Amino acid sequence: MLIDYHTHHERCGHAEGTMREYIEKAIEIGLHQLGLSDHMPVIHMAREKLLPGLGMEIHELEEYVQEAIDFKKEYKNDIDIKVGLEADYIRGYEEKIEELLSPYPFDYLIGSVHFLGEWDFSDSRQMDGWRNKSVDDIYLDYYTAIREAAESKLYDIVGHFDVIKKYGHVPKNNIEPIINQTLQVIKANDMAVEINTSGLFKVVKEVFPAPSIIKKIVEQNIPLTLGSDSHKPEQLQRGLEEGKKIIKELGIKDLATFNQRRRIMISVNP
Repeated sequence: MLIDYHTHHERCGHAEGTMREYIEKAIEIGLHQLGLSDHMPVIHMAREKLLPGLGMEIHELEEYVQEAIDFKKEYKNDIDIKVGLEADYIRGYEEKIEELLSPYPFDYLIGSVHFLGEWDFSDSRQMDGWRNKSVDDIYLDYYTAIREAAESKLYDIVGHFDVIKKYGHVPKNNIEPIINQTLQVIKANDMAVEINTSGLFKVVKEVFPAPSIIKKIVEQNIPLTLGSDSHKPEQLQRGLEEGKKIIKELGIKDLATFNQRRRIMISVNP
């Protein structure tokens, strides 16, 4: 079973390709399940503060979901399409996020942290933020937000668990206790974690989360799923072989899939 639960499309403003192009590519490379998971609109910042291409507009969300549902029906005999969203966790905006997303029949929601306040630490245009605070404090704030996202019970999957390392910033202090605490909270709230292969093509050159963290996840019996975080149709296959290699080396027998917010574990044969 070959799956990819993390993809982005032209509507988000910083990716290329239509959803149809992604679906056609997924069929070509033999995916069994394709998750459509574009970025949620940014809801916690005034328009004049937003940099271009951070996410779809609010009015586009309904269009996105309906288009994904239509494709799910159109391609039902060719591939199993899952209707999802990468929904940012924003501290203090939990009720507004729930209000925005609850009307829609998503199969799954990826809970990701990109913003610490109004700073998107993952955006290459906003690197000044790394110079305004210690790396250790940023890591602490980030993992606190991941725990809060899990405790909010808004999401099904933790997106790119350690994406805070994306640009190679390394804390001075040992953060293993923080990692362990965060995984305990994720497990307690029955969430899955994705193996996100896009990190192989970032500055850090490593999957999200790091293999050492994936090992901890397996040891704690936290469900895992797989996503490329592709931003072009041709990126669907990027890193999936490495993802399958990690799955095989760690003896992972099942991956998490989703249907109407219900988790279904499937056997894998990497």
